[in-house]
Amino acid sequence: MLQPEIAATAEGLPVRFAPPILKFRKTPLKVIASSIRKGNVIEQDGKLYVVLSAENIHPGKGTPVSQIEMRRIGDGVKVSERYKTTDQVEKATVEDHNYNYLYEDGDGFHFMNNDNYDQVQVSKEIVGSSAPYLQENMTVKLSMHDGNPVAIQLPQRVTLEVVETEPVTKGQTASSSYKPAVLSNGIRTGVPPHVSTGTRIVVMTEDGSYVERAKD
Repeated sequence: MLQPEIAATAEGLPVRFAPPILKFRKTPLKVIASSIRKGNVIEQDGKLYVVLSAENIHPGKGTPVSQIEMRRIGDGVKVSERYKTTDQVEKATVEDHNYNYLYEDGDGFHFMNNDNYDQVQVSKEIVGSSAPYLQENMTVKLSMHDGNPVAIQLPQRVTLEVVETEPVTKGQTASSSYKPAVLSNGIRTGVPPHVSTGTRIVVMTEDGSYVERAKD
């Protein structure tokens, strides 16, 4: 009787057969809709979508739902989907790596992997509203799918300078009533009355909202 991997030749000498090579395809992971977060990549109808925002809504009556805003990676089209929070959604397998921001040109934004010095180009559609907050040498997290960048995550906070705002009036202190201001990256936000032009402040990259005066 022949062994599984060995057969005999006409001369009686054994010949070893190599076992077949099995190829595995990365398959999406099924998760419930309520677990989806911004930056996740969803596979739907054979296409990939990056999640722009995800909100779980619990109405007083009725079924809780997950409202998910997404952008199709192939062409940048934005779509909005509403699922029951317990619905199964296919979450694509991505690998997150840290990259340093280098520069922007007409083709997009360029980043470098600090571990192997590989450089990657990320389209303006993928960077989206994060673009104004990118700073030279900033470390960001890029989500890669089959070697291609599909989503970007910036640090939660950045330091920027106030370049335009109303002057400080003598005697003003911190107040819940913020005044409009323009930051050095062109973003408009609200700052406390005591913050003046030239002040460096910390803001959230999520929405540009004021956090505190910079300590540097």
